[in-house]
This record gives sequence, structure tokens and C-alpha cells, in this order.
Amino acid sequence: MTGPSMLGQHSWPDLDGKAITLVVPLGSVEQHGPHLPLDADTRIAAAVADHVCDGSAGEDILRAPDLNYGASGEHEGFPGTISIGHDALRAMLVEYGRSACRWARRILFVNGHGGNTRTLIDAVSLLRYEGRDAAWYPCAFPDADAHAGFTETSVLLHVSPEVVDRGRAVAGNREPVGALLGAMRSGGVGAVSPTGVLGDPTDASAEEGRRLLDGVAGHLRTSLSSWVVDERGRLT
Repeated sequence: MTGPSMLGQHSWPDLDGKAITLVVPLGSVEQHGPHLPLDADTRIAAAVADHVCDGSAGEDILRAPDLNYGASGEHEGFPGTISIGHDALRAMLVEYGRSACRWARRILFVNGHGGNTRTLIDAVSLLRYEGRDAAWYPCAFPDADAHAGFTETSVLLHVSPEVVDRGRAVAGNREPVGALLGAMRSGGVGAVSPTGVLGDPTDASAEEGRRLLDGVAGHLRTSLSSWVVDERGRLT
């Protein structure tokens, strides 16, 4: 990989007349247990975007600066979490897309936080209704545990090992998320896990993180080439 082609490093004549696909990492600032940083979701989305915007992807695929804030109200029981909520996030995404699509052919939001999904569907659906070629893509890993567990810890050990405090990694609530939704709707993640962990990070590994990230990024590369968008605005 030769490094991502970054939007901010260009001047406007560099982009004039080109059919640009703009890839925008979207994350959050929210608790990820005692062992992971608050920006874990943004780091994951950024890593996926870096993979698909490297020099081999072509000069017309650009990586935008990260969007660091999302809808994370379920984590607000923990210090450090900053959620802008669904309404503010929706407005930001819509106005971002409207502005970018004045010069970019397409825009893709690469989402690292599941709590942003409903808002992305709403915002991207509106952009598409208005005639803009927008889409979103989730950093969804197969058979992942829910939050700050084996999956996310493994990916962070691969992309940012220096921010993972393995000495503070402890297993959290490992029940299926479906069984926890009722309690989380009323009391947030803190109501079902005092550490904020949903899963077990203790056996996480950088090797597994590399495999997981390569899988998601590889699928996204293929999806960018075909550019098939479903009825919810998701790039398939």
C-alpha cells in the first residue's frame, strides 16, 4: 500500500473536471471499555478508508478527513462520551453530501459506529432522493461481538497497538445483544455492563485484527468498483 490519496493535500485545480469518488470515514467519541480509546470507531473507519484509498486505487478515489462525532447516546453513562445525537448528525451528513456533490461524482460514508446506522439511512436516502450519488458502508465484521470485545480489540491491536491497554482488558457481558436491548434502551450500555464491554477482549490478537480488516476492506474495494446501492442507501 502506497498511502491514501488525501483530499486535504490537493488544491482545487487538481480536482477540477475529475470524476471523484469521495470516501468519508465516520466514527464516534464514546467509551470502549477500560482498555480501548474513545475514538476506537473512528480509527477503524479510518483504517478501512485508508486501505481502499491507497495509491493503487486510482487518482479519482480520495479519502476525506475523518468525521469524529456520531450518535452515541447509549454510552453517555460513561465519562468521555460525546454524542451529537441523530438530528444533528443527520443535518451534518446531509449538508456535507450536498456540498461535496457539487464537485464530486460520488460520496461514500464509511461507518465505524453501529449507532450511526439509522441516521445514515435517513440522510443518504434524502441525498439520493435529491439526485446525489451518495452511499454508506458499514465496517461490519462477521461473527463480531457487540462492543469493545474480541473483535474491536483485535482490529485496534492491528491498526493502533499503542493505544490498547491489554492490562485493563476484562470480559464484559457476553449475552446476545438482542437479549440486552430492553435494558439498554432505558439505561444505556451501563445498565448491562459496568465496564462498558459487551464481549470478551482478553484473547484478542493483532493477527486476527489484520484478517478482519483485510476482509472488510477487500469487500469494500470490490463494492466500489461495482457501485451497487440498495434501497437503504448502503453500498452492497
